[in-house]
Amino acid sequence: MDRNSNAYTFLFVILLIAVVASTLALTATSLQPAQAENVKNEKMQNILGTVGIEVVRDSAQIPFEKYIVQRIALDNKGNERTEVNAFDVDLKKELKKPVAEQSFPLYVANVEGSKYYIVPLRGKGLWDAIWGYVALKDDVNTIKGAVFDHKGETPGLGAEITQMWFKKAFDDEKILDSSGEFVGVSVAKGYQGGDNKDDNAVDAISGATITGDGVTDMISERLVNYLPYFKNKTNVKVASN
Repeated sequence: MDRNSNAYTFLFVILLIAVVASTLALTATSLQPAQAENVKNEKMQNILGTVGIEVVRDSAQIPFEKYIVQRIALDNKGNERTEVNAFDVDLKKELKKPVAEQSFPLYVANVEGSKYYIVPLRGKGLWDAIWGYVALKDDVNTIKGAVFDHKGETPGLGAEITQMWFKKAFDDEKILDSSGEFVGVSVAKGYQGGDNKDDNAVDAISGATITGDGVTDMISERLVNYLPYFKNKTNVKVASN
């Protein structure tokens, strides 16, 4: 074939594309197990982080097995779904279902004799998804700790939800008001509460109102579905809405 012909050029390009595509597909396939393992370990790392257990991602599994004593999947009535593996529940997919059809994962931790209930969160920020975990102390009212992450929030603004100063603001905040009604925790613009841990609010990130509202909404929207379980399975009086 004439190497100067259009036919030769087109054939060469097609073959080159096929080789590159095959190489990329093979590389992606070979990396999938490692990527899945990284995702699993990061999930364990974040769950442990809510109860003050700080670990390196690649070393998360052993402490996770030590401190996480139960993994439970619930329905929105507080009943356990024994046919569902809580760790495998994908909130991105669950949120596309009606609430009555969703599974709600719950992790129970025991750290030096103290029990904590860890709830996965997922919601919407300014640009894309935000998510995280919040751990409640044994009174199912007081927050032990929280972690947050995002897909595409603005650096220096909404992306600040990943920073320690923002996460620490949730420590010891309450999700119930003084009468025991569930209210969650609001990320409040212009907050003047200082260190008040009984006002169900933390200070917002300057210039990131929509992301802060997303954090507020996902805490309330996710946690409210666990109230029936907390009411039935603990000795704490919980007034569900």
